Order: sequence, then C-alpha cells, then structure tokens
Amino acid sequence: MRALAERLVTVPGVVAVALGGSRARGTHRPDSDHDLGLYYRGALDVEALQALATEVADGPVEVTRPGAWGPWVDGGGWLTVKGQAVDWIYRSLDRVEAVWADCAAGRYTVDFQVGHPLGFYSYAYAGEVALCRLLADPAGELAALQRRDYPPALGAALVAGLWEADFAIANAKKGAAGGDPAYVAGCLFRAVGVLCHALHGHARRWVVNEKGLVASAATLPGAPPGLPARVGDLLGSAGTTPDHLAATVASAAVLAGEVRSAVGFVVPPS
Repeated sequence: MRALAERLVTVPGVVAVALGGSRARGTHRPDSDHDLGLYYRGALDVEALQALATEVADGPVEVTRPGAWGPWVDGGGWLTVKGQAVDWIYRSLDRVEAVWADCAAGRYTVDFQVGHPLGFYSYAYAGEVALCRLLADPAGELAALQRRDYPPALGAALVAGLWEADFAIANAKKGAAGGDPAYVAGCLFRAVGVLCHALHGHARRWVVNEKGLVASAATLPGAPPGLPARVGDLLGSAGTTPDHLAATVASAAVLAGEVRSAVGFVVPPS
C-alpha cells in the first residue's frame, strides 16, 4: 500500500494518500478492504489515475471524476490489487480544511449520501484524518491536520444535538399508535445514531461512519449498560402491533434519558 501511495502522489492534483477505515484502526477482518484516501487540490488528473489503476489492478477498473458518487463520498475507484480489495476514495483537501474550521467553531452538517443510512456527518472528514495512517504526505499537510486536538466546541455541539433523538422518539410514538413498524424502526434508528454521536462528542472521540457506531459508543465513559444488546432489541424486534411498538418506543425513551444524564444534557423548556 505504501509503494502504491508513493506512485499516487506523483499524479497531478494528488497531495497526500492515507490508509483509512478499519485497517487504519486495527479493527479489520481478513476480508476487509484497504481504503486509500486520495487527498487532492485543484484539478485532479483523472486520466493519469485511470492509467495507474489499469496498470496495477488485477482486472478492468473504472476511475471516476470528482463528485461522481455524491456530495461527500467524492468519487474514486474499486480496485483489486494482487487479490486484495483496494478502494480509492477522493477527498478535497480544501474541503477537509474547511470542515476542520467548522469543527473548531462547533458546526457540523448531516447530509444525504448514498451508503450512509444515518446521513453523512460532515465532521467525519476531520475524523478520517485524525484516525488515518499516513502513507504518502510529501508536504506534511495531512500530518499537520492530524496533530490537531478534538475541538471541544464540536463535542458540545453534538451533545446539544440530542434534542433530535427526543424528537425522533416522539415521532416514533405516533407511528406506534398507527401500527407502522417501518416508520417506527426508521425513527428509532435515527434516534440511536444521534445518541451515539452525542456520547462520542462528550468523550471527544471521532466518528467516521455508522459501522460499529453502537459498539464503539458502548466503550465510552458513561455509556448506558448493555448498550449493544438494548439497541439490538430496539431495532431487531421493534414489533408489529401498536402495543408492542409502543413498548419498544418507551424503552428507547428510557435509553435516551440515560444518555442525557451521562452527558449532562438538559432538555430545553418547551
């Protein structure tokens, strides 16, 4: 991967390459992909990237232009190199730096992005840099960002965002009364995600996507006991009848209350 990264940073526009995902964090399985973040500035020479991909990949591969995969997962290519899955994922370094500035000011957005059922939390761009393994960074730009501490204002903003979990649970209660299990499950999934982001923000721990979010939250100080099992009960068997659904929603409300207490969130007066 390091040798490949050294070749990638010779492509015009590519500033740095980092290993991300579970392999960077040491939580990967044998079949996990190698996620390579290609950090670029200005015009990216996609034709040169395509030529390199064609050379190193085991079979035919297509490299996209920036923006082809959506607003946040910027594009890239799915390669197989020597039998290993290697994903090239574009990241605009200018946008990453802008996200860091937002984090420092306690700002983040949650946007639609294919592949992210909870929504893409913009601060993931900063978290990816914080948690990655640098493979090629000639100018030291990613290294400089990686040395930054988790912004306290971001943690406070994620805790303040807990109101949304309560709102989602209130909506789930209405769906339960109407016997609508799909709507209830969707609301509770959203509520659980917000709770977990708040726990991570309170602990000043980065989140980069929904995978493993609940298990990670369970390791944090103040996490409700038995969090993964309780979430499994909420989302795995929410119910089909109004009574069963209502009981599930009530359990979710209890869980939300425990998280509020753990992070010191006070419900604003209505």
